Amino acid sequence: MAAAIQPGWSKPSTILFASEIPVDERAFGFALAEAAEFGATLIVFHAYENVDTSASHAFGSRYGRYAKARAEKRRFEALAQRAGNLGIRCRVVVRPGLAADEILAFMRERKVDRVVMGAHSPGPVGKLLVGSVAEAVLRNADVPVNIVGPYVVEGAYRHLASRTILCSVSTEESGEVVARFAVELAAMHKASLILQQVIPPQESAELLAGRTLSQLEAELLSLIPAGFENRIDVRSRAVLGDPTEELLYQGRAHHVNQIVMGAHGASRFAAVSRAAIVYKVLAFAQCPVITLSPIVLAECGSRKRRPRGSESCLAGVF
Repeated sequence: MAAAIQPGWSKPSTILFASEIPVDERAFGFALAEAAEFGATLIVFHAYENVDTSASHAFGSRYGRYAKARAEKRRFEALAQRAGNLGIRCRVVVRPGLAADEILAFMRERKVDRVVMGAHSPGPVGKLLVGSVAEAVLRNADVPVNIVGPYVVEGAYRHLASRTILCSVSTEESGEVVARFAVELAAMHKASLILQQVIPPQESAELLAGRTLSQLEAELLSLIPAGFENRIDVRSRAVLGDPTEELLYQGRAHHVNQIVMGAHGASRFAAVSRAAIVYKVLAFAQCPVITLSPIVLAECGSRKRRPRGSESCLAGVF
C-alpha cells in the first residue's frame, strides 16, 4: 500500500510556532523562514500558567483570567509585527494550561500542517535531552514537528543554491512513509536525494539476511514512488556503523539545512534513558530536525514486516 502523505506536510499552509518565555530566537527565525518560503500563515502559540483566583469573587476571577490573557498576548505582539514586516500572515494565540496539552488540543481543533518549536540544551545523564514539552508533542502530534535544538547553527536552514536530502531509511517497517516524505520534499525544493541505511555491526547478520550491501542499496531505490524517478536526482547508500553518528556526521558533511526523522524510537523511557536515536539526533544536530511521530506513521499505513532492534528509527536529512 502506498504511503498516504498529506499534501500540507511537504507544503504547509499553516505553521504553528510553539513559543516559551523567553522566545527561542533560532526556532522563531526558522518558523519565519518556513512561513515565508511556503506563503503559510504563522500562528504564534503560547500556553501559560493560569492565575490563582481561588479566593476571588466570581467577577474578579473572570476579570483576572481576561487580564492575564491580554498581558500574555501582548508579550508576543513584537513577533507578530516581525512576521508582518516580511509579508507573513500571523496571529497570536495564548491559552492557560500545560504547554504540551494545550498545543495538542489546539491542533485537534484547528487545521495545522506543521509545528515548529525549540528544544532545551542537553542536560546531565538521566535528564531529558530535548525538554518534556517537545518530547510530548513530537510523540503525539498528528502532523510533522520541527525541532530546533541547542546546537543548530543560525542560518543553517537558509536557502542554498544546491540542496541535498539525506534520508536514512530501511525497506522494513515505515521506510516507505519516510522515504516518500523525503521524496516529496526533494521534489518541492528541487533537491537531490540520498537514501541511506545504516546498520549497526552487531545486527548486520540479521538485517542483511544474506544480502550484500550493494543488493541492499538496490532495494532502497524501490522506495521511490512511481512518477518521481525522473523528477529528482536519487542515490542510495548502505553502510555499517552507528546510526546516530552517521546521521549527525552526514548532516555536517553535506551542510544540510534540515533533518527528517521517523520517530519509531520515541517514548518517555527513551527520552530519559537516551535509548532512542531520535532524541540523540534532536539534541546534537546542527540544523533543525523534522519528526514524523508514531501516530503519523501509523495513520500513513506503516506496518512492521519483521522485528527490529529497540533503537530502530527512520531518519532523513534535508
